[in-house]
Amino acid sequence: MSQDRAATPLTFRIGLFGAFIAPIVFVVSTILFFVVFRAFDMNALTTAALIGLFIAAPFARGYDSFWAAAVRGVSSPTSITLILLLFSIGLTSSLIKSTGISEGFIWLSLSLGVHGGLFIAITFAAVCAIAMATASSLGTMFTAFPIFYPAGFVLGADPVLLAGAILSGALFGDNLAPISDSTVISSTTQRYRTRPGTAEVPGVVGSRLRYSLTAAVIAFALFLGIGTAVSPGSSATAGASPSDFSAQGLWMLLAVVALLATAIMTRNIFKAVTAGLISGIIVGLISGVLTPAGIIGVENDAITGFLVGGVTNILPIIGLNVGIFAMLGVLESAGVLDRLVGAVVSSGWVTTPRRAEVAIGAGILATTTLFAGVNGPSMLVFGPIADRIGAQVGLHPYRRANVMDCFALGLGSVVPVVSSFLFIASLLTADQGPAPALDPMSIFTGAFYPLVLTVVIGVAVATGWGRRFEGHNGALETEQSRAVIVTADHGLAGDAPNVDPAQAPGAPAPTTASPSPHVTH
Repeated sequence: MSQDRAATPLTFRIGLFGAFIAPIVFVVSTILFFVVFRAFDMNALTTAALIGLFIAAPFARGYDSFWAAAVRGVSSPTSITLILLLFSIGLTSSLIKSTGISEGFIWLSLSLGVHGGLFIAITFAAVCAIAMATASSLGTMFTAFPIFYPAGFVLGADPVLLAGAILSGALFGDNLAPISDSTVISSTTQRYRTRPGTAEVPGVVGSRLRYSLTAAVIAFALFLGIGTAVSPGSSATAGASPSDFSAQGLWMLLAVVALLATAIMTRNIFKAVTAGLISGIIVGLISGVLTPAGIIGVENDAITGFLVGGVTNILPIIGLNVGIFAMLGVLESAGVLDRLVGAVVSSGWVTTPRRAEVAIGAGILATTTLFAGVNGPSMLVFGPIADRIGAQVGLHPYRRANVMDCFALGLGSVVPVVSSFLFIASLLTADQGPAPALDPMSIFTGAFYPLVLTVVIGVAVATGWGRRFEGHNGALETEQSRAVIVTADHGLAGDAPNVDPAQAPGAPAPTTASPSPHVTH
């Protein structure tokens, strides 16, 4: 935390409760809009966040200080990176949507006899592969929804499960990809106590496979089984043949391949988006699925084309991003996160490995909820706390990283009402041809992977499955040899984490003052 904020914390006339006024107004409004009235409007959520801020401001001891805190939240590297990323991938999503690639997939699926529940399961596996390759959950969602969602609906796939499968695959990549910011942050915030350094990313990924792959296999089976049972079959394609649909849009897969290949080679989603846009425009014009007016043009005194459409469609989620990060700025300046740290560490409840893991799981769930499900910054903030809690009972850095990451990428990323992932997935189901627009709560019920992952890591905590302790020179031990492993040479459990920003290209050094995600989010 920066010195100026530490020296002048934001206080309220009604105590710490004042910092929660805006979030409470936001959550209550979201429940009313989505759950009670079933009226989905992203702009209404932005309005609710702003109203909450205006209601809370007069209760602050220092009206100017309140809005300065809100501005710090909006102007944080996390917020600015996410805004630019959303604008960029919004353009790519609009390009893919406008060039008929989903119809091409309908042609391909009819040719192969794939439909219904099988299409849902295959979509989950395909999106998992894309997310692992790019390590970008948001980039994967913006690429995959325009391809698979409208095509799957026409082929008789249940829309809720189909949207849940796409979201699940995107989160699988975040959870396991070695270049994912979530993987890097969860690893590098966990320090060894018997030697210098932090948990190695390859070692963490290797030890995480048992949880992630178990959850993925179960989720695949659920998507296949339940998807087959609830998907009614497609009246739209009944008696249809591949010749009834155009395969021309499949040429745009070349642009998708260019995007994926650039993301893999450069580890930079902005470069990947640039490659996808340039190659997509070229391929689209040559193949005839895109015209110059489809890029940008004027019709009936209005600007048209996928470039303008991409910006217009993403503006509601940008507004929501501004509102959420303004509220986070207030919470942080009021010392809410610091109080959380103090409460967990000084509780005296963490006396066994299982209790330590429960505390880590509960803490990261609370933190990701505060951060609207954005898991990278959440782990950047909570990682040092998990490091201290786990070290008190000798848990190996790999184990600490895995417990924290799996809870964050599980329920933490899809907490109903506040999850940015659910909001974005809902936004991406709109204007997708005949496929229906879904509300976030509906998509939550079909997001099998994060829900199953939460159960899997919960069982691991309860039973000790995969639990390892830190032995001599950082060795993995199956049994705890000491209650607490602390060495004078390499620091006490309460020391700040040793995070090397170079290990996460694009990721800043960890600080609770202005956490910033890797550009893959």
